[in-house]
Amino acid sequence: MSAELPDGRRTGFVAVVGRPNVGKSTFVNALVGTKVSIVSDKPQTTRNRILAVVNRPAGQMVLFDTPGIHKPEHSLNRRMVETAVRSIGMVDVVFWMVDVTERYGPGDRHVRDVLARAKRPVLLGLNKIDRIPKPQILNAIDAYRNRLEFAEIVPLSALSGDNVALAGERLLAHLPLGDALYPEDFLTDRPERFFVAEMIREQVLHLTRQEMPYVTGVLIESFKEDGDLVRIEASILAERDSQKAILIGKGGSMLKEIGTRARRQIETFLGTHVYLGLFVKVRERWRDNGAVLDEMGLGEGEGRASAKRPRHE
Repeated sequence: MSAELPDGRRTGFVAVVGRPNVGKSTFVNALVGTKVSIVSDKPQTTRNRILAVVNRPAGQMVLFDTPGIHKPEHSLNRRMVETAVRSIGMVDVVFWMVDVTERYGPGDRHVRDVLARAKRPVLLGLNKIDRIPKPQILNAIDAYRNRLEFAEIVPLSALSGDNVALAGERLLAHLPLGDALYPEDFLTDRPERFFVAEMIREQVLHLTRQEMPYVTGVLIESFKEDGDLVRIEASILAERDSQKAILIGKGGSMLKEIGTRARRQIETFLGTHVYLGLFVKVRERWRDNGAVLDEMGLGEGEGRASAKRPRHE
């Protein structure tokens, strides 16, 4: 599966794609070496395309962490899937991640069909090998090797770090020869407000009931620097009063816990003291409200306007 490629400094774009909850964000965070995407054990955690730059002696790799490709039921989900598919058309190489603990099924076939139409080089990442006996890794390779024409197949565990560096090396090796697109100290194109909203949403994912992550979103209403204090006010959206009650909790206990945990993360991220005011608002069918989705940046700014050289346009 591996081919020898000419030496030289390489640079380019890589889309990390797959079904929801296969470990894409965990892989991107591990490869970058810092947290740029929130993670949870709940599907559809990633909603936006997140750009992250990885610098290595052999070159520079610009990663797109993308939403999971799935059957959309709301405008929110449609924008998520469109973002993922659009990202595939913007890159030099695709890293298709699959979960080796699950059988190949309709969702994987859909991703395969999308990749076949895109006509981009594809490396396959067989993730979560730490959860199966080693002899079964060969079975997983056999189950996928003929599904698509893969440039390479890399078994790995994004969680334990096993073969993550190897996957990065192989992805970089398949990028075009060229100079870096971004300065060495550039990490991501997302603003601080985006990451603050994501940190709040991450705590909602971790602390609330199973059904809540799909119906909640976060809007940053105010972000102001006041000396050595940053004052942030944010709204957590719900679609029904019953969901609002869950988010607030008895006597405000749930909202307080979400805020406390999120504030600690945000203070570490910003490197300063933070006042975080959280509110819960009911907006019926917000997932189908284009104006709200635009305000969250869902489906916007997903292009490559900031890249220094166009490719595949």
